[in-house]
Amino acid sequence: MSKNRIEWIDLVRAIAILTVLYIHATDGIYIISSDAVLNQTVFSRVFDFASIFIGRIGVPFFLMITGYLLLDRSYNDERIRKFWNKNCKGLIVVTVIWAVIYAISLQFVTVGSSHVNVAEAGSLFFSHMWYMPMIIGMYLSMPFVSTALERFDSNTIWHATIVFTLLAFILPFITLVLDMQGIEGVAIQYCLGFSGGVYGIYIILGYLVKKGQFKHFNSVKLGLIALISFMICLLFQYYAFTKGYDFHLWYEFPFVLTGSFALFELCSRMGKVRAYPFVSFLSKYSFAVFLVHNLFRLPLLPFVVQLPFTEPVKAIILWILLIIFSYAATVIIYRIPRFGKYILYMR
Repeated sequence: MSKNRIEWIDLVRAIAILTVLYIHATDGIYIISSDAVLNQTVFSRVFDFASIFIGRIGVPFFLMITGYLLLDRSYNDERIRKFWNKNCKGLIVVTVIWAVIYAISLQFVTVGSSHVNVAEAGSLFFSHMWYMPMIIGMYLSMPFVSTALERFDSNTIWHATIVFTLLAFILPFITLVLDMQGIEGVAIQYCLGFSGGVYGIYIILGYLVKKGQFKHFNSVKLGLIALISFMICLLFQYYAFTKGYDFHLWYEFPFVLTGSFALFELCSRMGKVRAYPFVSFLSKYSFAVFLVHNLFRLPLLPFVVQLPFTEPVKAIILWILLIIFSYAATVIIYRIPRFGKYILYMR
């Protein structure tokens, strides 16, 4: 590992991939078990809702890391071409390769298996691939955004971020609450243009953390913000469930933003990270594990679902198995000469 690595960034990256694996394990168990378990206990439902918030931290962490590391750079025409060639081209190729791998793997899993729902299996197999075109689009725009940010003071960028956040997070939230109360069709038209939408805001927040925009925020208050955000997400999901409202907690939910940001800012204040060699290992293979892990989720699910435990216990067991199998696979693939680094997009 490079001596110039930022320990807390590696910690956040490790947490991010573990939470992604966690939400995919939990989702898998609850999706497969939904038909068999019609009357889940209150604890089981609360566990599911809490797990969804925990799992939603991962992508914001990855995006804020991107903003922290890549937006504080200077670009000219030559550097833009080098950036695209180094980052975007490889990502596009890797995305196509893994889309083909998953499509072929899906056929092996579903062909001749009458007990496997093809649509459900496909949803589980490709559930993480939406991230790839999104991050490719962000990378294509990164040099232009970075060049624009150089011209403005951090306070100006922060004020603009507040406005964009109100448009991207708060207005849809108001529409959602009204819809839950039976007031339908209330939608305020707006366009965020070239902002990158909610995902762009996460990236900008990572950049502002690097600029020290939030250093005056009290750590205790940030911890309270994270805790309150978690509780609101939990209670909101439970309230939607009691009303029979089909609500899916996603990254545009304002309290996913506040919770993940508060935790990211708190992590940025850390000094030495305990057990750093292990953390750096988790971080090093994080993106490779992201690419690989769904190959193991569907084959493992039928076995874990049949275990004589409650759904929360099954979810944790599947999560641990995903971690073990995914990291073992990436370590093995990485060591294949002239192949491992390329197919796993490891630098």
